[in-house]
Amino acid sequence: MNYLAPSILAADFCELGKQIDEINESGAQYLHIDVMDGIFVPSISFGMPVLACVKKRTKLFVDVHMMVHQPQRYVEELIELGADGITIHVEACDCVRETLLKIKELGAKTGLAINPETPVSELLPYMDLVDMVLIMTVRPGFGGQKYIEACYDKIREIRKIVNENYPMVNIEIDGGVRLDNLKANLEAGANVIVAGSAVFKGNIRENVAAFFQIMKEYIGR
Repeated sequence: MNYLAPSILAADFCELGKQIDEINESGAQYLHIDVMDGIFVPSISFGMPVLACVKKRTKLFVDVHMMVHQPQRYVEELIELGADGITIHVEACDCVRETLLKIKELGAKTGLAINPETPVSELLPYMDLVDMVLIMTVRPGFGGQKYIEACYDKIREIRKIVNENYPMVNIEIDGGVRLDNLKANLEAGANVIVAGSAVFKGNIRENVAAFFQIMKEYIGR
């Protein structure tokens, strides 16, 4: 099944509550929250207070992407505040297995992310613990970047591994996804689509509908 995960990093923060309401009514299944610390990535985004407010405003699956150095420090509080899934970066954590186990034990879904330059092989030791893998298709830290086309091969590579060995694992992509490259990403094997500017710029409901039109036409895996 294909899922759309609008990223609130691209929202108008002056209208965040209203725009979350629009996402709630749009048919999107996930709400993607990027947490950045200014260390693992150059930018600083939002943290616990924003997550708590978002959770009060939505019943969608709250998909928290931790672009944070040593994310294990925050897992318990994030889940207490309502994170339904937490994705950590293999490059940012020195106890990946233990952190994924902790997320599972606390009742949330697990995700493991790699940056564009990181090989898929870095995910493989942890595939038995993940509900989702995240392929970054831009360099993490800033919204509105251009999609890195070399990532298509990486998506195909992990899709083959998932299909052969871990059929319940979702493949999420994040960065530079637009209507004009959506089909290529679906064909490569992605099934959880993070979209920021392409959803929040303009009419949110119409943008989401346009994404779903393509996603429904595609006969996925």
